[in-house]
Amino acid sequence: MATTTAAQRRDQERFAYDAFMRDCPTNQLLGRLSDKWVSLVVAALAGGPRRYSDLRRKIAGVSPKMLTQTLRTLERDGILTRAVTPSVPVRVDYELTALGRSLAGLLTAVKDWAEEHIEEVHAARERYEMQETGAAAAG
Repeated sequence: MATTTAAQRRDQERFAYDAFMRDCPTNQLLGRLSDKWVSLVVAALAGGPRRYSDLRRKIAGVSPKMLTQTLRTLERDGILTRAVTPSVPVRVDYELTALGRSLAGLLTAVKDWAEEHIEEVHAARERYEMQETGAAAAG
């Protein structure tokens, strides 16, 4: 078994990914994955392949341009695949890759958490606003 010197370990650590560093690729990936459209697209595809039109109906409020950009980005990152079937009109299906399926559980859990806890968040916001309003009136 080869041993590494302290200098070699420092070199390895210098090139280790650190999402807290602005220029680290993992920082940039986290920024992309935290986009709400990415989360909703991945969660929608977690149940299996969907056509573009199905995704548009499922994800209320997404514009065609934003959906297309999100799908292209996820395809480029290896999160999903795009299959085109020549027909009239052309049929385009999207499906998560193995990498995308490994991410889907996490993003679906975040979506589920938001749905489960939104009332608590609303209550906390109201309490905060009341405190701020009271502090402003007293100040």
